[in-house]
Amino acid sequence: MNPAFAPVRTYLMDLQQRITSALTQLDGKSFLSDSWEKPKGETLQGNGITMIMEQGNVFERAGVGFSHVTGLKLPASATQHRPELNGSPFEAMGVSLVFHPRNPYVPTVHMNVRALMARTEAGEPVAWFGGGMDLTPYYGFEEDAVHFHSTCKQALDGFGEHLYPRFKTWCDEYFFLKHRNEPRGIGGIFYDDFSELGFDRSFEMMQSVGDHLIKAYLPIVEKRMNTPHGERERDHQLYRRGRYVEFNLVFDRGTHFGLQSGGRTESILLSMPPLVTWSYRHQPEEGSAEHRLYTDFLKPKAWI
Repeated sequence: MNPAFAPVRTYLMDLQQRITSALTQLDGKSFLSDSWEKPKGETLQGNGITMIMEQGNVFERAGVGFSHVTGLKLPASATQHRPELNGSPFEAMGVSLVFHPRNPYVPTVHMNVRALMARTEAGEPVAWFGGGMDLTPYYGFEEDAVHFHSTCKQALDGFGEHLYPRFKTWCDEYFFLKHRNEPRGIGGIFYDDFSELGFDRSFEMMQSVGDHLIKAYLPIVEKRMNTPHGERERDHQLYRRGRYVEFNLVFDRGTHFGLQSGGRTESILLSMPPLVTWSYRHQPEEGSAEHRLYTDFLKPKAWI
């Protein structure tokens, strides 16, 4: 491990523990901790911890994965904006999470914070950070969207007022299903290949993003998790989860990076919902709460 990455690893492993502890306290069910290791001699080597909760009281599935890997050749998904590093050796680590709630009125949330270091042909190390968080509601509530985006902005305010609008736009553009012409959710913040503040300050920004996840999401869960619902709401939730699967498999760079680099498939796909449905040419009833999700929420807009 590059010595500069030692504090990054320490932070990420602590973040994983803090987040899973907070969810266990809310849900009442503990996470299963699954440590893994990719042995030397393989294309990709390293280790990680996958923490997973399934069939909880509040969360149908919640996964928080930590990974730290090294490889001989950067995959194409990591060098789209840095072609000069294509094929170079690399070291990467990160925490990625997705929480799929039981109650359809509670949104799904995703967060990822990661660091990557590669070397130029001259042997010079090049490091950058990436990540963000985004919210995918099944039923829209404006106050929830405002709270989530306000917290995302707070995570970035100490590092430059220009960052939230920039990363918010980046998130809207990234989490977009081109084949559906539709956003995945109401967005949040997203950034990649980020090193413009220097290593130490960029790392501090990554920590701030990671630290704000609980503040952004848990108040929404606590507000909505006991909302009465029936078969109609459940059917809508399972149908909309299909969009989540489509995005992760077709467009998500993190999924592609993990699979292209020979990562641990079971951990890479922990973001998938446990149950999902597809319906041919599904159209919500005009004027319904389900229809309002499309007309009022699945459109990029300034929430704050």
